[in-house]
Amino acid sequence: MTRIWIKHPLGIFADHADGGIVVEGHKISHLVSAGETPSPPYQVFDASEHVVLPGLINTHHHFYQTLTRAIKPALGLELFDWLKTLYPIWSKLDPDLLEVATELALTELLLSGCTTASDHHYLYPSGLEHAVDIQAEVACRIGIRATLTRGSMDLSQKDGGLPPDSVVQKTEAILLDSERVISEHHQSHPGAMIQIGLAPCSPFSVSHTLMKESAVLAMQKGVRLHTHLGETLDENNYCLQKHRMRPLDYLETCGWLNASTWLAHGIHFTQDEIYRLGKAKTAITHCPHSNMTLASGLCPVRSLQNAGSAVGLGVDGSASNDASNLIEEVRASMMLQRLREGAAHFSHLDALKLATEGSAHCLGRDDIGVLAAGKQADLALFKLDDLRYSGFHDPLAALIQCGASRADCVMIGGEWRVTEGKIQGLDEIDLVRRHSNAAKTLRQRAGLEG
Repeated sequence: MTRIWIKHPLGIFADHADGGIVVEGHKISHLVSAGETPSPPYQVFDASEHVVLPGLINTHHHFYQTLTRAIKPALGLELFDWLKTLYPIWSKLDPDLLEVATELALTELLLSGCTTASDHHYLYPSGLEHAVDIQAEVACRIGIRATLTRGSMDLSQKDGGLPPDSVVQKTEAILLDSERVISEHHQSHPGAMIQIGLAPCSPFSVSHTLMKESAVLAMQKGVRLHTHLGETLDENNYCLQKHRMRPLDYLETCGWLNASTWLAHGIHFTQDEIYRLGKAKTAITHCPHSNMTLASGLCPVRSLQNAGSAVGLGVDGSASNDASNLIEEVRASMMLQRLREGAAHFSHLDALKLATEGSAHCLGRDDIGVLAAGKQADLALFKLDDLRYSGFHDPLAALIQCGASRADCVMIGGEWRVTEGKIQGLDEIDLVRRHSNAAKTLRQRAGLEG
């Protein structure tokens, strides 16, 4: 079994590990204190020019949206109008388009230091019934861990929902396919590469029946639940008008307010609701760039944490970000939370914890997210040799405050997936060409260009 000493890092996000870490097989076997030398045999990776982090964990995304970045009709809109504009375009998706969109999203995430990515795919126009299977194949091919949530919508405009008929499914079909993808793809063992969650999209696109039955199925199968909640005031108003209760109260009536659930956004909660979320150990994904783009508001991260909720980080869809770069999201979260809490009350280390340990809690995993003996050897290594870092003092602070964008090396389960800023075997120029052509095809189908 190969042993690698990641030796003498420039900086490392772990206590008592100034001498580095030892990787044995697919796990971390030892943290090396300053002045210590691990027992041989081992190969040496000289990390003296690298800042070493646990692999970053993205807990909310919509891979398919990489095909509609900066799309003109949706510019400058807030969530509900933004969705109404984009649903007809997204309804033209097909398996080939989803495959290249997924490949682009996962590649961009991996190059940003992300080693585990969660996706929320909820659009199922005719012909795209096997979306999760497509995404699982691409994730396995790239070698990145993935939590693929089987999203869903069964409440169309004719039923009082937001999406058009063309992108929703029947409740029975959704539940049958949810059970199928869990059976075929979900891995429950430590070190799992593919896991499945169930993710009805939102209160304004999903029936009460689907929400309740998804919770029952998730409990039976031992998988996690995910949805959007607390993102906008429009969502609050919709729930008050349709359900005569606020979104969190509605969620509780569906059997979702528990420790198996994590929610995307979590902006518009009252103090009492924050207390209830913490008591239930329901986790939240903070999505800084998306919330700024759509002017949705600001997640109360510290209040949620103090109440007992784990808070992770997500890039969200690439039509409301418009990138899939998790290390850039770390910086954005630090800046936003400082605006809310004050400069002394949210540090670069707090932001890094969102994208590592906090995100691992969101996904229900205790084998990733920290650098510690026995954890999976998922690592992201960054160099500080660009102009933006010149003159830095504190390496970890410089990585975040000076605006890191691309990892130099990334390891997943003891295997190097990125070296010298490149994914082995990947032709980036060809991927951009294929993806750009796919985006143009989608726009042509939607009548946005000739």
